[in-house]
Amino acid sequence: MSHPAPRPSAVTVRTALADAVRVLAEAGVPDPDVDAELLLAHVRDESRGSVQAAAIRGDALTPDAVDAFEALVARRAAREPLQHITGVAHFRHLELAVGPGVFVPRPETEMVAQLAIDALRADPSPEPVAVDLGTGSGAIALALATEVPHARVHAAEKSPDAFAWTTRNLERTGASNLRLVLADLADAFADLDGTVSVVVSNPPYVPDDAIPRDPEVRLHDPAAALYGGPDGLDVVRVLSRTALRLLRPGGVLVIEHGEWQGAPIRELLAGDGWRAPATHPDLTTRDRATTAIRP
Repeated sequence: MSHPAPRPSAVTVRTALADAVRVLAEAGVPDPDVDAELLLAHVRDESRGSVQAAAIRGDALTPDAVDAFEALVARRAAREPLQHITGVAHFRHLELAVGPGVFVPRPETEMVAQLAIDALRADPSPEPVAVDLGTGSGAIALALATEVPHARVHAAEKSPDAFAWTTRNLERTGASNLRLVLADLADAFADLDGTVSVVVSNPPYVPDDAIPRDPEVRLHDPAAALYGGPDGLDVVRVLSRTALRLLRPGGVLVIEHGEWQGAPIRELLAGDGWRAPATHPDLTTRDRATTAIRP
């Protein structure tokens, strides 16, 4: 007498996570445990903390959830950015929509935004003006607009693909004090010349022959948001001149850059007549941003 094959036991959250971590680690994903939990949270439409609690309880996954999770893990193992898979990038208190065509904001840029926020808050005028040049997803501009609500913030982005994401994020955030334009940073906001308190930018600064190591960056971030000429400073040179036009005397410029570029950027800014150029480290102690004051 034949007997039916035993029904396979249900897949638990803990087992699914362990399998996913192994797959992602073998693929070289930097934080496989974090990414596995975030991907499963996306599948289950809940927080990462809820996934961790489910793993501790020994909760089971439905077959559909298992299939969906394994599909997302395979995409991440192929080094598709986590943020492209989930459609979300977290930046300070913001949840930004991102995807193909826009640079994914990085945690280290949060301190660049903080430098700009501090300078904007220190301005005594009732409605200080800030400009974010090359805003990408809108991360820095939206941080300024929401964290300094009495300020007027203006942001420019020249890529139509990125601009679509910026527009979406502005709509999601509802920051009424943010003005967004599709424009090259060299020509943006002529109507604001000489009135701006803070200019901030995370420009493309990777030298043309310095191919990024991580596949997520190399294969998925827009080249126009990465590469800045032979020494990586072509856009910074334009940015320096544009900021001199926009800022009022005493206004502050904040530029994000690579960890080895602080000295050449300080030299560049001093040559253009800026006062007190200074380079600031991020939380990993790597030089991350340079500030200067409009004479």
